[in-house]
Amino acid sequence: MTDNTSETGRPAMVSAVDGDPPHIVKPEDRGGAWDKPAIGWAMFEFARNPYYILVLIYIFSPYLAKEVVGATALADGMFNGLTESEALAAANAHGQAFVAGVSKWSGMFAALTAPLLGATLDRGGKRKPIIAIVLSIIAITSFTLWWAKPGGEGLSLFAIGAIMVVAYISYTYSEVIHNAMLSDAGRPQVLSKISGNGLALGNLAATLLMIFVVVCFAMPAQSGVPFSGPLFGLDPSQFEESRIVGPIAALWMLVFIWPFFLWSPDAGKKGASWVKAAKEGFAGLWGTIKKAREYKEVMKFLFARMIFADGISALMLIGAVYVAGVLGWSVVELVAYAIWLSVFAVMGGFFAGFLDRRLGMKHAIMLQLAVITVVLFALISITQESLFYGLLESQRVLEGDIFSHTHDWAYLGIAALLGTFVTALLSSSRSLLVALAPKHMMGEFFGLYAIAGTVTVWVGPLLIEIFTSTFKSQRVGISTISFLTIGGLIALAFVRYKKGEATE
Repeated sequence: MTDNTSETGRPAMVSAVDGDPPHIVKPEDRGGAWDKPAIGWAMFEFARNPYYILVLIYIFSPYLAKEVVGATALADGMFNGLTESEALAAANAHGQAFVAGVSKWSGMFAALTAPLLGATLDRGGKRKPIIAIVLSIIAITSFTLWWAKPGGEGLSLFAIGAIMVVAYISYTYSEVIHNAMLSDAGRPQVLSKISGNGLALGNLAATLLMIFVVVCFAMPAQSGVPFSGPLFGLDPSQFEESRIVGPIAALWMLVFIWPFFLWSPDAGKKGASWVKAAKEGFAGLWGTIKKAREYKEVMKFLFARMIFADGISALMLIGAVYVAGVLGWSVVELVAYAIWLSVFAVMGGFFAGFLDRRLGMKHAIMLQLAVITVVLFALISITQESLFYGLLESQRVLEGDIFSHTHDWAYLGIAALLGTFVTALLSSSRSLLVALAPKHMMGEFFGLYAIAGTVTVWVGPLLIEIFTSTFKSQRVGISTISFLTIGGLIALAFVRYKKGEATE
């Protein structure tokens, strides 16, 4: 516990949690990174993040694209006239376009509303009732994905898409509200640690659940190890080992969200008018944008980041769908892939600091974007038949079905660079903003930084959807991410910044 105490002798922010208004507690008197308010704030990500990682990225979305959307298209004769392999590739591309479309519509709505929500929160009433509503929506929609059955049974494709759009928007809103509550969770000097604790706990929860799904359901369904079949009688023929992650994520959230509601301070004012707060929030947001225009180099950087961050976001969302279709990876392989990327993501955070010191942050980001673009084209050069656009034939190197061919291992090796440089890019981008932004406007520019990562989040999925559908190719579709990484690289070249500079 922190040594800072209120007049009653209790730690100041613990006092706020117990009933005192948190906004009257001076920032320097708030708690440490391991006090109850900070733990409560971080536990939010432990409870919620598994939905994003299990459902939206690594397990449910690949299943949806391949076994529901793609399989339905094949059954309906959409690709009659093509050879079997061509029809399967076209069906997988159709599934990838569907998932990209879900991300597109979700991103469009979030881009129009999330910035205003963030500005409103600083002036409105209590946040916890609103966050309880959006979390309930996520939990309910996540649970209903159990009925996203293959073969045209259960929910229709329209219903599945609508459910995922609503859940995605609710997830974005929950993130905006949760971020707005960070400043009340502890002293200013420990906020970055609290934030890091939240991310670490979120990834830990997702990793634990992915291992649970693999050990208890996916591996028994695929190979009869370590159990003769999936636990609880799940039916592999109905892909229940993939569909179960929706209910699991929902139940996990409901069980572990309570420390957030019990311990995290809510600085919103009871009885405040949300309509008035929205009007004042819009005016404040516009005022910040007008004032920020005086700082051209920062705004040029935010414009560049707006472009490349959209590409990185799309790559993260569609990447697992891509490998499930193109390389035919199973749930077991997708989970192993997720853990593999996480290991190199940790390394990327340290590598970013090295690049920032040696090259300067601007040139570090330019290098990172260049490497990510090259890596992207190296990844799409790999198929189940060959490596590097047909230069080498893929060979079986292991018995069994898990990472059994050279194309699997080549993809993993190159993807390690992707995990490293994407994380380094995120870290260096934050560092460059700190160096460019005036110190007395740091909070406002970080608000714009968040907005810049939101307003065009739909562009990447839109490009993937259009090109995947037009060319009936997952490889062509995902290659369009290069438009955004190269565009961001070009825009960044116009930012004037020298190593060691800082704006006062």
